[in-house]
Amino acid sequence: MLKIKAYGVNNAAQALGPLQIFRRETGVNDVAIDIAFCGVCHSDIHQARNEWGNSLFPMVPGHEIVGIVTKIGAGVKRFKVGDKVGVGCLVDSCRECPDCKEGLEQFCSRPIFTYNCLEKDNKTLAQGGYSTKIVVHQDFVLRIPENLPLDRTAPLLCAGITTYSPLRHWNAGPGKRVAVIGLGGLGHMAVKIAHAMKAEVTVLSRTLDKKKDALSLGADHVYATNDVKTFEKLAGHFDLIINTVSVKLDWGAYLGLLKRDGSMVLLGVPSDAPQVHAFSLIMGRRSLAGSLIGGIKETQEMLDFCGKHNITADIELIPIEKINEAYERVIKADVKYRFVIDIASLNK
Repeated sequence: MLKIKAYGVNNAAQALGPLQIFRRETGVNDVAIDIAFCGVCHSDIHQARNEWGNSLFPMVPGHEIVGIVTKIGAGVKRFKVGDKVGVGCLVDSCRECPDCKEGLEQFCSRPIFTYNCLEKDNKTLAQGGYSTKIVVHQDFVLRIPENLPLDRTAPLLCAGITTYSPLRHWNAGPGKRVAVIGLGGLGHMAVKIAHAMKAEVTVLSRTLDKKKDALSLGADHVYATNDVKTFEKLAGHFDLIINTVSVKLDWGAYLGLLKRDGSMVLLGVPSDAPQVHAFSLIMGRRSLAGSLIGGIKETQEMLDFCGKHNITADIELIPIEKINEAYERVIKADVKYRFVIDIASLNK
């Protein structure tokens, strides 16, 4: 076993601090990675603080991992030492269920998440990317396009695929009107990707405070949702709405912005479940749907797409010592638009 430096928590009430964890030795089909950067996702906070009620401790969060391959197993053919690679929200799956066989490992009946999960032996705690090294089966390692800087690419491993997958599945593209609710870590990636797909992109934000940012990211239009006239003006306007926020909204009002046969896709998880009247759906044959990250094949497709279009996240790079402060700022939406940890700071 490899003893390595990490940052995490031993219980839900604790601030994040230094931990030592163990990684397995590099197996036949494994890739050993020196982690360079790790993005900070809001779900890291939920899980470190046990806000979803399913946390396993001790916990090292982080599932937006990028770094350099330092060692490969004898059976690894797709990667070599020195490659730029990434690891997202999954490090394995059952490989046998229908979802896995279709390349949709995120819907596996027994997914192995990067952290807050038991590994395949059903006893070892998986630990995430707030650490200096990770060892992952080659099938769950992703290749980073050479033209993308590692620090700004890290958030693509969650925020990027979480928005790319529904945009691809619901056919965002030329001639389609796409609305993005919220301009945060997920929302800013949705705007960039939808714009690159050549959709007409509208940002729906509570106020117009972020209008300049939204337009610079690729939005064609920005509307304030605290203005009731917005819902009158845009009624029946959109083919697709990507809802990135985790706060309670009047879903019925937003469903009214869809064209006939339009869809609103939920990416965030509000703590309180909003009510939706059936008329919001049946009067326009509209759909209310959800989407969860993406499978490994689609995640690689997303990275290649971002490489082709030079898409990366807008980030604030922080040392590991600032992580607790960063968590509080994420809760206040005080970041443009994703924190990324410089893992070199863990080695000091």
